[in-house]
Amino acid sequence: MPAPAASATVHDLTDAEFAELDDLLAATPEPLEPCDAVMLDGFLCGVLVQPVLLDAATWLPHVFDFEGQPLPDDVDAAWLAHTQSLILRRHAALNRAMVEDGWFNPLILEFDDEHPLQPPADGGPDPMAGLSPVSQALMPWVAGFQHATLCFPDLAELPDDAVMSALARLYRHLPAETDEEREVVATLDREHPLATLDDAIEELVVTVADLSDLTRDSRYKVDTVKRETPKVGRNDPCPCGSGKKYKHCHGA
Repeated sequence: MPAPAASATVHDLTDAEFAELDDLLAATPEPLEPCDAVMLDGFLCGVLVQPVLLDAATWLPHVFDFEGQPLPDDVDAAWLAHTQSLILRRHAALNRAMVEDGWFNPLILEFDDEHPLQPPADGGPDPMAGLSPVSQALMPWVAGFQHATLCFPDLAELPDDAVMSALARLYRHLPAETDEEREVVATLDREHPLATLDDAIEELVVTVADLSDLTRDSRYKVDTVKRETPKVGRNDPCPCGSGKKYKHCHGA
C-alpha cells in the first residue's frame, strides 16, 4: 500500500522559528532533560523511518525528556501548546519532504572560528574527542536519530542487512565505544571517505531516505481482515438475488 500523500499546506519552520524552538525546549521544567533543536531534528527522522507508525502522543514525551518522563501537571499550557505546534510542524514538513521528494534539509550546526565547538561546561569528558571535524558537526543530529532508535527499537531489530548497513553509515559520526565500532568506522572512512561537510550531509540525507524506503511497506502495511460469509441454507433464497433457492443456483 503506498504511503498516504502528505499535505501540501504544511509550512516548514523558518530559521527564526528553529531558534525560537531551541529556546522553548531549553525552558522545559527541571529535572527533565529535553532535546535541543538539532537533536530533535534527528530524533524526528528516527521516528519517521520506523517500520511502524508512531503517533505523536507516543514519541513527544521523549522530546521533553530523554527518559520519557511526563511533564509536570502544572506546566505552562501556553508554552507547551506553542512548543508542540512547532515540533509537529517540523515533523509534518520532514514527512512531506521524504514522501514527495525523497530528500530533506537537516538542521546541522557548522562550527567555525566565530562559533567554535564548546567543551562540556561541567568539565567532564568531551563526547566530541576523537571525531573528525565533519563528524563533530553531524554528531548532535545523529545522536538525536539514535535516541529515537533506542526509544523505539523496532528499526534496529529488523533482520535486514541493508538496514544495519544504513545505520552504520549514520553512526560513524558518533564516538566509537568498542573495538568493533572503531573497526566499522575505519572501514567506512577507508571505503567511503567524506572529504567535506557537504559530502557528509548528502550521505546522511541519502541514508535516511534509504531507511525510509526500506521500511515503507512495513510502516504502511494494512492487515486484511478476513470475514466469513454468512451461511446460507440450501433451501434459502440465493444471495445473488436470482429468486431461486440456493441449492438450485450458486449452491448447486
